[in-house]
Amino acid sequence: MSGAGAHATMKKLIGRAARFLRDRGGVAAIEFAFIAPILMILYFLTMEASQAVETSKKVNRMSSMIGDLVAQQSAVDTDTLTAILQAANSTLLPYNRSTPTVVVTGIQITADSTPKVQVAWSYQISNNKTGQGPSKNGDTTTVPATLKIGGSFLIRVTSTLPYRPVIAWAAGDEQPLGLISAFDHITMGETYYFSPRVVSAIDCSNCP
Repeated sequence: MSGAGAHATMKKLIGRAARFLRDRGGVAAIEFAFIAPILMILYFLTMEASQAVETSKKVNRMSSMIGDLVAQQSAVDTDTLTAILQAANSTLLPYNRSTPTVVVTGIQITADSTPKVQVAWSYQISNNKTGQGPSKNGDTTTVPATLKIGGSFLIRVTSTLPYRPVIAWAAGDEQPLGLISAFDHITMGETYYFSPRVVSAIDCSNCP
């Protein structure tokens, strides 16, 4: 009897194991638990990539707008430049996780046999604060060779934005950790050159 009982018990265990292996209930939930994190990561990466591309386009559009507006003036001053820069800054909205630095520079190219490229004036806005640009009046600078035409005047607009992804921005002032830190403060920027449309050279009456 003991042998028959042991055989019956073993048969029951084997039957239960077979039923357990055939039971598919809960498999979908387990599979979803494995796949859900991957899907969420892909979603956030796609969202961040699309927002970064769109913001980069807006930075370029902002630079182009500033240069176009300045080039249409016969003369400017710091108040005019500040108004133009702040108005153009609104093109970045609804992005507001960081602020751009914009430098507008008037460049005079001398009429010498070997033209020299000199800074006539420079003005900067950064973190909604305005002030002198990085170059002082009269300092030499560089322009693309195709634009180095003796006796001409150029308006250069350089915009730089330290882009912050949503994930890094959500951390506040704390330094993001791990892989997220590699994508924090992605530098976006563009430089445009414009020629004056109304006068041969645009003067800034009170620029540094």
